[in-house]
Amino acid sequence: MANLKELKNQINSVKGTQKTTKAMKLVSTAKLRRAEVALKNSKVYANKIEELVSSIASKISSMKDSIDNRAFSDITPKKVDLIFVTADKGLCGGFNHQTIKAVSKLLKEFKENDIKVRLKGIGRKGIEYFKFNDYELSDEKIGLSAVPNYEEASKFILESYNDFMNGETDRVILVHNGYVNKLVQEVKINQLLPLKMEELENNDEILDIEPKHDEEKVLTELVQKYVEFTQFFALLDSLAAEHSARMQAMDAATNNASEKVKELTLAYNKARQEAVTTELIEIISGMESLKK
Repeated sequence: MANLKELKNQINSVKGTQKTTKAMKLVSTAKLRRAEVALKNSKVYANKIEELVSSIASKISSMKDSIDNRAFSDITPKKVDLIFVTADKGLCGGFNHQTIKAVSKLLKEFKENDIKVRLKGIGRKGIEYFKFNDYELSDEKIGLSAVPNYEEASKFILESYNDFMNGETDRVILVHNGYVNKLVQEVKINQLLPLKMEELENNDEILDIEPKHDEEKVLTELVQKYVEFTQFFALLDSLAAEHSARMQAMDAATNNASEKVKELTLAYNKARQEAVTTELIEIISGMESLKK
């Protein structure tokens, strides 16, 4: 009977877990819908600012001697800012691990090429991982990946932008796990600075920019806005991907719990039958002994 009680407790425990994972799936589904809307709305602006920078890059490529802007230069890196975005929470499958894996690979490659790295992180999971593995973070932010905010994102990326433009660093790279659709996430490695000319020059619309002081000032401000918004957009992209990954993880956990309940129920019924059979045998044996 003790075995039956233990199985019954296990069944109730798994059912309780199943209710929790099912509720978490529903919450993640609702949050994903909101995150998708925010991502879609921001993507319009992201595409426009990228088109504008692309148009400028096309113009600059034909007048490199006239405009000297470090954001559009080909620089051999000696010092790099590596920024990553992870979630503050777990229970989302391999979502955080994929970003951490990509960052770890980059760190290894930079070390092999004697390139210094300043590691900066957004999101508790990634920050805790790299700190536990004795990596020094020059900047960190918890809470921003869960609730993306443009002003906070701008403040976080501003130091990297300024240091690059002042020549203190040679490259700024942003790594995050992005949203593709409800079932797919994709790790994205984005070189924010310097801007990759070969990726930006494919634009038919060329703006009329002359190498004057005001135009160069506007160009510098535009690049800063591009970098700031790209950081913010990465947070929105990461959040949508996080919710989709957690939705999948909780759905899988709910299904696994359902299967476990079936297995335990089968074992419980089998044990109960065995207990009833044993009792019947004992009763019959007792009656037979009384007849003698």
